[in-house]
Amino acid sequence: MTTAFPTLESPRLLLREIGSDDAPALLAIHGDAEHMKWFGTDPISTLAQARALVETFAGWRRQPNPGTRWGLVRRDAPEAGLIGSCGLFAWNRGWRKCTLGYELARAACGQGLMHEALQAVLAWGHETMQLHRIEAQVHERNRASLALLQRLGFEHEGRLREVAWWGGQPHDLLMLARLAGARLAGPPAAA
Repeated sequence: MTTAFPTLESPRLLLREIGSDDAPALLAIHGDAEHMKWFGTDPISTLAQARALVETFAGWRRQPNPGTRWGLVRRDAPEAGLIGSCGLFAWNRGWRKCTLGYELARAACGQGLMHEALQAVLAWGHETMQLHRIEAQVHERNRASLALLQRLGFEHEGRLREVAWWGGQPHDLLMLARLAGARLAGPPAAA
C-alpha cells in the first residue's frame, strides 16, 4: 500500500483518515450498545478506549497484511464530524483477498450513506489493491447489513460456527464474499 492515506470521495461523503479528534465521535458510535450489538465487539465506554480504537485503525496500515479504515464525513457538513467508518483489512496479497468492516452512527442510518461509501471502497480495493475477493462476516440477525451486502454484490457462502466472541458468549457469523466484477443487485435502499 502507498504511504499517503488514500482519501476517497462519493457524491455525499468524504472518506478520510481517522485522527485523534475523531475519538469522541467513535465513542458515541461504538458506545451505543444497542445499535452496535451485532458489530462483533463489546461496546466501549471511555474516551481512552476510543483513542485506542483510533490507534488500532491507524495501526492497520503498518501491519504485514495491511488494511485501511476510512472515517466517513458528510461533504456538505464536514464540521459535523465523523458519522461512521469502513475499511478493508487482513489483506492477503498472494490470494488477492481481504475482509470488509463498517459501522454507521444511528442518526446516519436509513439514508443510503453506507451503500455509497462501500461502493467507493470496494472499487478502490478491486482497482488499487487488485483484490479479487472481498469477504464480510455478519451475524445472521444483522438484517440491514446482510441486505446492504447483497445489494453490493456479495453472496452468502456459509456459516462460521462460533467464530466470534463478544458479550460474554460465542457467536456464529455468516460468510459472504464479493468477487471482482460482481454486479450490484439493485439501487441503494435505506441502509
